[in-house]
Formats: sequence, structure tokens, C-alpha cells
Amino acid sequence: MTVFTGQCGAASPYTLALSGPFTMTYCVAIKLNAGLVFLSDSRTNAGLDQINTFRKMIVYEKPDDRFMVLLSAGNLSISQSVREILQVEQLKDHADSEPITIWNARSMFDAARVLGAAIRRVYERDAASLKQAGVDFNVTLIFGGQIKGEGMRLFQVYSAGNFIEATPETPYFQAGESKYGKPVLDRVITPGTPLDEAAKCALVSMDSTLKSNLSVGLPLDLVVYEANQFQTDKVVCIDENNPYFRMLRGSWGQKLREMFDSIEDPMWNGEQTDVPLMLQSGRNRALKKITTPQEKLI
Repeated sequence: MTVFTGQCGAASPYTLALSGPFTMTYCVAIKLNAGLVFLSDSRTNAGLDQINTFRKMIVYEKPDDRFMVLLSAGNLSISQSVREILQVEQLKDHADSEPITIWNARSMFDAARVLGAAIRRVYERDAASLKQAGVDFNVTLIFGGQIKGEGMRLFQVYSAGNFIEATPETPYFQAGESKYGKPVLDRVITPGTPLDEAAKCALVSMDSTLKSNLSVGLPLDLVVYEANQFQTDKVVCIDENNPYFRMLRGSWGQKLREMFDSIEDPMWNGEQTDVPLMLQSGRNRALKKITTPQEKLI
């Protein structure tokens, strides 16, 4: 069995207080018919003047048996504790039943239950102390993969240890600063999207987030998993010198600008156009102007 945590980028010393670092991050995971795509940044901040690099992704791999990936966002001390405990956490349904771990779980659902139990264990240990320090117990995790004998599955796991599962209607999950990168995912991703296109879409989603939010930063971790392989070599760390990502960032910005420029400007003064903007709505009136103090608002 193999656990990948990565060593790309210079990690800062673990000198932040338990209640300090908060991973204002961006993670996205996509479930497709062809496989799974996982992408995360590595920026963590505990204030405007304390920016650090910590990895948000961990890969669990046991060739020919199981492949799982965990992405994390929220309080860094909580997510790190959960990751450590998950390695050894055991879940027993009955007193005499065999303990379930992520390494022997027969389904991804059971593995997600073990992850939920690990979160609750950290909550029992730390929540009261965090509350006294004025810090919420805040962690969001994305957990996905495949265990031999069933198909791929993808879950979003919350601070209470409960979780939801991706569906064909909602084939991806995000954690952290999700709003900037969501539109392109909604427009492009379907269960039938090829793996390479989905990886490209995830990187465009990340680029949109990097462009608009300074709390998300390089390097990035990207993992692409092909269905029924139970292992992958498509694991890459992307920094500012990566040729493909530099090309993608430049091309996306340029093509977006070209497409914007190709759209006709709105016409306000009755000019000839096939797509007039100044038309009366069939259902609603135009906004009423208030011109005197005596006029009623409604």
C-alpha cells in the first residue's frame, strides 16, 4: 500500500498555533464515467502577513485493490489531525464485528464512514478547547476513489462527519473558495466528459480562482485516475514554471477576451440590430423612477 502526500514547494515550519491557520483554499474533484480528477492548491493563511504552503491532497493507493484521494479545506490543525487519525481509525458496527478501516473497507461508502468517525474523534478531543479560543470547528473534506468490487464514488464530508455523494446530476464537488471556478465547471462537465478534458476544465477553474482570490495560490496538486485501474501515475505538482499551465492561463485569458470582443454591444438609440436590448418585457414593467418626494415606493 502507498500513501502519497507530495513534497512539491517549500513547506513552512509548523509553528502556527492550534487555532491559527485557516486554509482559504480551493479544491475540486470530478467524477466521470471514465475516471476521477482531483485538483487542489496549497496556500494557507493565518492573516494577511502570514501566508504559508501546505498540501491539501493525500493519495491512498493499494494496487489492484483500492485507490482513494482526500482533499481538505478549513482549519489546518483540524484537517491535519483528521488525516493522521484516518490512517489508524477503526469503525465497529457491533462489539464482535471486524473493525473497518480505510484499508479493509469493502466499499467507498464504508471508507467514508471511517473518515466521518475520524472527524468526530478530533471533534471530541479539540472542539471544546477551540471554542474557548473563539475558533469554530471548521473542516470540509472531499473523499473519492474506487475499491475493487464496486464502481468509483465521490463524497463531500462535513464537520459533523456526515457526507453526501456525487451523482450524475452533480458530478463534481468543490471545497474552499468555490465561487470563482464554478461557472466553467457547470458549463463543461458532464459524466460523459473525457478525462483529459475534465483535467483541463479543472485547471481553468483553478486559474479563474487564482486570478480573483489571493488566498489561493501555487503550487497545485493534480491527480487523474482511470476507472478500474486501482492505481495511477498521473500525479503532478504544478508551479509557476509549468509549461502547460502557463500556456493554459495565457490561452484562456486571450480566448475569453476574443470571445467577449466578438459579442455585439447593446444598442440604446434605435440602431439597426437583430438582437435589440431595449424591448418591453412581456411579463414585467421597466423599473419605475422616483422623481418627487411625494411618490410612493410601492
